[in-house]
Amino acid sequence: MRFRSFFFLFFTGLLVAFRSLSPPAVSPEKLLGQMYDSIKNIRTLRQNVHAIERIEKTYSNSVSEIKLQTRPEKVYFRGLSKDVEILYDSEKPEVKALIKLHTFPYLMLNLDPRGNLMRKNQHYTIHELGYGFIGKSVALTINKDRDGIKNFTYRGKAVKNGYTCHLLEYENTNYTYVNYTVRDKETASVIAYELCVNDYLLRYKNNLLNDFGYLKKGTVLKVPTLYCKKAMVFLEEKMMLPVSLSLYDDMGLFESYDYTHIQINKPFQADEFDRDNDAYDF
Repeated sequence: MRFRSFFFLFFTGLLVAFRSLSPPAVSPEKLLGQMYDSIKNIRTLRQNVHAIERIEKTYSNSVSEIKLQTRPEKVYFRGLSKDVEILYDSEKPEVKALIKLHTFPYLMLNLDPRGNLMRKNQHYTIHELGYGFIGKSVALTINKDRDGIKNFTYRGKAVKNGYTCHLLEYENTNYTYVNYTVRDKETASVIAYELCVNDYLLRYKNNLLNDFGYLKKGTVLKVPTLYCKKAMVFLEEKMMLPVSLSLYDDMGLFESYDYTHIQINKPFQADEFDRDNDAYDF
């Protein structure tokens, strides 16, 4: 009996010691904090993006190349199907986006990035390219969800898009829609921003996908209670930046973005955001 007791206490002691030496559990809060810090430190960004977006009840697929300078904001966007190029420079006097269509009718346009034409059948504007908006979206989700960080679960490590990542999952089964009465001079985007909910989902639910002006005062809208019902975030373990992000509502997946060829804070050439750059076709 003494012999058995001795070995029981001995192995129990080893187990306790082993546990004390084990690395602490990975915290979603810590990972998200590191992601915010990484996003905040981005000055320049190069990446390719594969986007899947639900437009009404069908899905659109696109692959694009993006170059982005955060301050002052400058953007170069090229569809890898070579159908469109977009150039935006916030330092230019007109502060509009230059768009070149490489398919019929082969037009060159100067458009407001937040105007109807550029936002038609799009979830976001060119101002939401890069990682800044992702950080804001996660922050909005936590802010709107009273349980906040508790609804994030760490799912371990996984390989995604060729990167070793930390996988975070967010889910709140209380996601639903409630009534909202439009006030004077409100747009769908303003309402979505003030309520910390997804702009596209609010528009879709209320048949406002291509309505970007003021809404009629007194109109009753159905608005989501949360930014999304579920999200999957793959954070690359060294850069601590998302390489894949998928968001879900009550109907399932409504948008997914996969990032590859990521380069952070690599200096741009002087003509990187110049329409006369030989690599561009404006």
